[in-house]
Amino acid sequence: MSGTFYDGELAELGNSFSAAMSANIDLLKQAIASTAESGIIGVGSGGSFTVASLLCNLHESYTGRVSRPSTPLEIICNPTLAAASPVFMISAEGKNPDIVEALDRARRHSSRTVHVLTNRASSPLMEHVRELPEVTPHVFELAKKDGYLATNSLLMDAVVIARAYGALDSDANQFPDSLDGLRISNLPISEWLDGALEFVRQAVPRKGLIVVFSPLLKPVAADLESKLSESALLYCQLADIRSFAHGRHLWLAERPEDCAILALVEPGLAHLWDRMQQLLPGNVPVCTMPLAGARPQDLLAGLVAQMQLVSLIATELKKDPAKPHVPSFGRELYYVDLPSFIPGPQETGRRGEQSKYEVLGARWPSIGASGAMSRALDGFESALAQQAFHSIVFDYDGTLCSSQRKEAPPMAPIVDQLTRLLNAGIFVGIASGRGDSIQQHLRDVLPSDLWQKVHLGLYNGGWIGLLGDDIQKQAVTNEFLSHVRRILGRLEGLGVPIERVRETYPHQISVRFKEGTDAENMWFVIADSLRQAGLDPSTVVRSKHSVDVLAANVNKSHLVAKIIQARSIDPYQVVTMGDQGAWPGNDSSLLEHRYSLSVDQPSRRLDRGWKLAPHHKRDVDATLWYLERAEIDTASSSFRFKLSA
Repeated sequence: MSGTFYDGELAELGNSFSAAMSANIDLLKQAIASTAESGIIGVGSGGSFTVASLLCNLHESYTGRVSRPSTPLEIICNPTLAAASPVFMISAEGKNPDIVEALDRARRHSSRTVHVLTNRASSPLMEHVRELPEVTPHVFELAKKDGYLATNSLLMDAVVIARAYGALDSDANQFPDSLDGLRISNLPISEWLDGALEFVRQAVPRKGLIVVFSPLLKPVAADLESKLSESALLYCQLADIRSFAHGRHLWLAERPEDCAILALVEPGLAHLWDRMQQLLPGNVPVCTMPLAGARPQDLLAGLVAQMQLVSLIATELKKDPAKPHVPSFGRELYYVDLPSFIPGPQETGRRGEQSKYEVLGARWPSIGASGAMSRALDGFESALAQQAFHSIVFDYDGTLCSSQRKEAPPMAPIVDQLTRLLNAGIFVGIASGRGDSIQQHLRDVLPSDLWQKVHLGLYNGGWIGLLGDDIQKQAVTNEFLSHVRRILGRLEGLGVPIERVRETYPHQISVRFKEGTDAENMWFVIADSLRQAGLDPSTVVRSKHSVDVLAANVNKSHLVAKIIQARSIDPYQVVTMGDQGAWPGNDSSLLEHRYSLSVDQPSRRLDRGWKLAPHHKRDVDATLWYLERAEIDTASSSFRFKLSA
């Protein structure tokens, strides 16, 4: 059977390969580089699961970090899987309701970083991307839409991912110029397929295919199983070469007439497979796809070859796998309203205790019932519930807006909550390591008649004033900071991954690191360098993405003191909120205040700095959770937290 829709899709693979080879992958490279020190989770269904498998396979190969391809349902049922690992959501068209719900739950319930790889700039998935904070889209537009099976979209996404890893490994020229340059061992793909044709003719009547594979080639095996199963061409079993030897070989003895074997092999397992093949019964058809290795180009060759193999199988069966008849119940299964049937994550344990244990280094399974911890939490919650507040002081990045590299104003729900507080006569303070960019962003989103109620502590409290004030910049040098700058220059020369050093004399020096660098590790590097030079490292603080070295007497807590003095407020009538509450976090001084709340990492003190928001809510999501439970008394221009509501 020739001229099927599926064959037409395969004829377009060369164009898709060329488009992927010329696509701009700079943003994707940055995303992958940012995950170099951690494992990742790739999420997708069908052909997108293949891409997720390829992504995780390459990440493990290049970084040695264990990574996990997952289906959307795995994330929906347990979004905390994404709590500590960057997540890559993959969907060609962005219409899959499962991936949309997985994105929503991963971002809202646990994940810190989410990337979305798609081939459509306009889709239900991209609508959610635009609504959610800290989600980065990577769009590689596809000229033609795939049919029932993923073909061109799969190749497009696989190539850009493979290129990104190759380029980061300084091996950007490892790919052939065209699809025709891909090889199965030393053979063009078309020649290998010619040799596999007789195997296909023998395998198809048996209706079952066992695919054994090298673990390094798992993405190729996964896609072959997906295509054969989703198009109902053949029943397909997957097993790595040694798992097959642990019992699955019984099929060859009990039901030899029902199965054939395809082996996906790279040189590392070639001799093993040769020996195993000699031991197999002679009445079972066997075919080997001998890839030259497990490099990105080898995996791409395997993916293209198995797509073509599916065409041979479909032709033998006289079917078009790209245009099957999909029954009405199948469409209904696909479009089931998931949120209606799968409940969100349930709270485990008491709010606040888990994050407090974690910041103290007490993690499962060492955590036991602690009366001291429970009593401390009870005491804090009770005192907080009874206290009326006239002022609230926030950290900015990671608290009022997403902690990310690009500067942007707070999102609309946060602005609405700030406006609600200010209109009730409550004084708002905002402390940040940043400077006048914050002032401009806040002026853009807050009515000008409220500016005189907003206190700012910029440069980590080095400059304190009102939102409506002009910032008088001082070009005053500071001997300590000048010495620090010279030390940072030497570190740059040694290859420390510093992207930018911003000097704000006389207040601080802020160090931004290259994408993917762990700021916590860099804090130790910079603090130790200051110590070696005989300088005091106690003023070195960190955020999620940078390290700040503060001049003496620069501190975010000074903003709290200023509000207390300027507004004649009792210190206990001020509550503070930040995301990095444990020293050397840059909010540690802010969360030293008696009434203080964390939106991510709490203080190590048991009498303050608790994270009482649900464990799965962090950063801006946690801030909103707190503010939505702030009940205002307009008569007294105060509010109380009703966190049990």
